[in-house]
Amino acid sequence: MTPAKAGTKAEAKVEAKLPKADSPIAVELAKKQKAISVAEFFEKNRHMLGFDSLPRCLITCVKEAVDNALDACEESQILPDIYIRVRKVDERILNVVIEDNGPGVQKDVLPRVFGKLLYGSRFHAIRQSRGQQGIGISAAVLYAQLTSGKPVRITSRIDPKLPAYVYELKIDTQTNEPKLLSENYDDFFTSRGTRIELNMEATYVRGRQSVMEYLKNTAIVNPHARITFVDPYDERVIFERACDVLPKQPIEIKPHPHGIELGTLIKMLQSTDNLKLSSFLSLSFAKIGGHTMDSICKEANLDPAMAPQDLAQDIDGVKRLMAAFQKIKIQAPPKDCLSPITGDLLKKGLTQNHRVDFISTVSRPVNVSRGNPFLVEAAIAYGGDIDTEGRAEIYRIANRVPLMYQQGACAITHAIERINWKNYNMEQPKGAKMPQGPIMIMVHVASTNVPFTSESKDAIADIPELEDEIELAVREAARDLGRYLAEQKKALDARKKIKMFEAYTKELAIALQDLTGKDHAVIEAQLRDVLAKKFTKFIDTDEPVKQEAANDSPQ
Repeated sequence: MTPAKAGTKAEAKVEAKLPKADSPIAVELAKKQKAISVAEFFEKNRHMLGFDSLPRCLITCVKEAVDNALDACEESQILPDIYIRVRKVDERILNVVIEDNGPGVQKDVLPRVFGKLLYGSRFHAIRQSRGQQGIGISAAVLYAQLTSGKPVRITSRIDPKLPAYVYELKIDTQTNEPKLLSENYDDFFTSRGTRIELNMEATYVRGRQSVMEYLKNTAIVNPHARITFVDPYDERVIFERACDVLPKQPIEIKPHPHGIELGTLIKMLQSTDNLKLSSFLSLSFAKIGGHTMDSICKEANLDPAMAPQDLAQDIDGVKRLMAAFQKIKIQAPPKDCLSPITGDLLKKGLTQNHRVDFISTVSRPVNVSRGNPFLVEAAIAYGGDIDTEGRAEIYRIANRVPLMYQQGACAITHAIERINWKNYNMEQPKGAKMPQGPIMIMVHVASTNVPFTSESKDAIADIPELEDEIELAVREAARDLGRYLAEQKKALDARKKIKMFEAYTKELAIALQDLTGKDHAVIEAQLRDVLAKKFTKFIDTDEPVKQEAANDSPQ
């Protein structure tokens, strides 16, 4: 018997003892395995997208449509004019209409824009925008059909010379594709724009977490927009635009080396058309010029002339390239991918919708987190119609979109809570994390990639460099308010002294008459004249001295 044959028999004995690969349990389990579409997933997990409580479902639907409208108008350089109407169909269902004056949606892509999840134009674009994932408005369509059983009706016109087209559609959740139910034309629709009408299970409420509050805050941070809202009781509210200037359009940039991940870099190396690593680095990333490229290749011990596809097969080489990205000094990414609100427009938006005694705004310089540019703007308002009871009102904004939920889980809240507000002449009870009184604190975070804690975009994650910038911005505005409050206290103390002095002026004049021989009426008039000259701005007024402060750091 040869060793080879002996080995073969031994292997056969071992294989005979092994369990059969196709055991009954494994076969049955294999039969149950199947792929699901993204639409099916979110059909069962709609809470992840903000469709959980009935009041919130309405806010989420309106928010997604308004975000789309604002983005489309700004990209087309059109001053937004947005109309929202909510009507009650029955005890359970609301009819929601959102209409804009934007560029409209091309006929051949409209069904997929509204009827396919993860379909959009901004997912790969590295620039500031409200919507990015291609989920929002199609998720609202999905929720509407699940809860009402009715299709969504979309009307859009791209040219006044062409008729508007009207689609009724649903989403096929098994395929994540739009299912067209009807197609018509409308010659009487507005000259240009898009209208979406949905029936959905939702509840209309008033108060802090309501559609009205969301739209008011949207108007504040988008002062160039005009927003009309009609509630279920036919009450119409118009938020007029505070300015006629469109925000600076952010420019799309290339990815920055500091924000790239290993798997993404390998995929880029595999798919590039560049023939050399040198050209791949220079053309695929922001801020890598010839000198920087040479330094990176030298640090990573890589040949600049090698093919990117060859490097993709060498994991160790890719890791060295990643390490070189972090070690070599590379300039920060371009700043023109962001579009700040600016201090002046924040003031206009706030004063258009609130009466305040004092307002201070701060714009921080552009910073970088994980290769993503970001900037922070803050505003603090005081007095006027702001509620005097309880703690300060906090308004959180991300890429010009108000965040309405999970305030306690947000980096903005955490940064504000780190501040000792007593240092800025504000009331802060023992153990409280927020100041008390008629104070409004608004923080706007603008970034190419806002680090939200979940798909529903309710709160910003605790990134240290981001929290630090938020705290610096709020502290800067708080210093202005602290000085204002100190001046107000000084003025109040002066008024008290004046009133006390006025109360004894006559008695003092009579006493001085005995000493000087002058008539006490003349002396009293002279004393009042001295008071008037020395304390002019404090006499006969209890109103605060209105002030504004702004600190827009150079960009």
